[in-house]
Amino acid sequence: MSNGTSNDLSGAITNLMDTLGKLGQQQVEMLNSGIKTASQMIEPLAKTATDLAGNLVNTANQVLQSVSAAVAPKK
Repeated sequence: MSNGTSNDLSGAITNLMDTLGKLGQQQVEMLNSGIKTASQMIEPLAKTATDLAGNLVNTANQVLQSVSAAVAPKK
């Protein structure tokens, strides 16, 4: 095997490894981007759900106060 062929093979292997490394890095970046996007979408939904739960508790409390006031003996 001549020296030129050996250099060509070595260069091809190096290029292949560089390409595989870049592909792996891009996959990690895409995964990170997907996680970031998902968390940005979930954040407002979680806040809305928390607000809704708080409103339901307040409404139930007001209903109980109204019922208690209606049932309590008048002085």
